[in-house]
Amino acid sequence: MTALQITSMKNFMSQLLISDTFDVFLLEEAVIGTANTFTIDGRINQEFFSGQEQESEVPALEFRPWNEIKGLCFDLIKGKRTPLFFRFVLHLMPEKASALLQKENCDTDPSQVKALVLNIRYDGSRATLTTGTAYHTFVMSKEADNIWDKALKKYLEKKGIAYESL
Repeated sequence: MTALQITSMKNFMSQLLISDTFDVFLLEEAVIGTANTFTIDGRINQEFFSGQEQESEVPALEFRPWNEIKGLCFDLIKGKRTPLFFRFVLHLMPEKASALLQKENCDTDPSQVKALVLNIRYDGSRATLTTGTAYHTFVMSKEADNIWDKALKKYLEKKGIAYESL
């Protein structure tokens, strides 16, 4: 687990809510505090879709892709006043997470990793990103965590998102 503080909020918010930078993630949860507090559960309600839709249109994902929800989040955040706070819990898409761990020859079987998680918290003045790894079962190794920490830092640098380690 690593914690990073964003040093350029304007650039970060643009990358988060407008560009495709974070489109490789799924949304588990969003909580946005403005005049009201809005909570979005990113879990896909499979029963909402008919049987035919489930087979053809609904991906076999537990959570909704970020690129399908970020516009709604943007609409809730934009305005003359900055939000009081927000929190996003994102998961790297499963195929990307598995490919990353395999590419880095992780000693933990990728099937044991439930999610590579990115928590984004804004407290009214600064944004903090925290990484995490969720497992299906207990594992002794922290190699997957270390791989995820390094990969996220490299990704942020590649996208021009400035941060400092906490």
